[in-house]
Amino acid sequence: MSALAGKTAVVTGSSRGVGAATAKLLAAEGANVVINYRQKAPRANKVVAEIEATGGKAVAVGADLTDVEGASTLMQTAIDSFGSLDLLVLNASGGMEADLGEDYAMRLNRDAQNDALTAGLAHLSEGGRVVFVTSHQAHFIDEVETMPEYEQVARSKRAGEVALMQRLGEMSAKGVSFVVVSGDMIEGTVTATLLNRARPGALEARREAAGKLYSVEEFAAEVAAMAAADVETGHVELVGGADDFLARTRN
Repeated sequence: MSALAGKTAVVTGSSRGVGAATAKLLAAEGANVVINYRQKAPRANKVVAEIEATGGKAVAVGADLTDVEGASTLMQTAIDSFGSLDLLVLNASGGMEADLGEDYAMRLNRDAQNDALTAGLAHLSEGGRVVFVTSHQAHFIDEVETMPEYEQVARSKRAGEVALMQRLGEMSAKGVSFVVVSGDMIEGTVTATLLNRARPGALEARREAAGKLYSVEEFAAEVAAMAAADVETGHVELVGGADDFLARTRN
């Protein structure tokens, strides 16, 4: 039996892309899944329907994580719907949107992650886990320069990772472990598409440097694997393309 059978997972930003694919994989392992979306209810409901069609259990919740109340509602829904909260996957991110304010990247990628953790810790069961999803471009931003078009997002995501790492003691006191999953640019994601539009050839350049870029499904499989992996709290799982970044940190 899977270690996730009967457990309840909240996956932020899971109406599409890596979040949706991760949610489906967790459900396939027997987890009850709370699908989170900001605006697109039909898209989130489709993910729920796909999970239920294969015998899984899921519910969709509209919640803007930049609103503290939104994060609280999301976690409470896990309790109300399935009776527990055992896994929190902090996947939601952004910042390249032009219409949400200059500070949106920091509000979402740092502040909202902190608020989501606070809301989650109020309910996470002992033995629970928090998984933070990030990119190599963000994780290594203090050592490896990234594209100017992505720098604001990268620095805000790194700030979010640092802020969460600073709360390891608080999580451990509640019996909750914390894992970071960092990946290269992902083929088919909104961020990769926007970056390639802003800087034509960016995707191909990263593909050449890394040797291979993960698909949404491949990266989601790495995220889902960390949900129950036997690793110490604070572990950072570097997925795909990391050798290129690590080599540059040593130069």
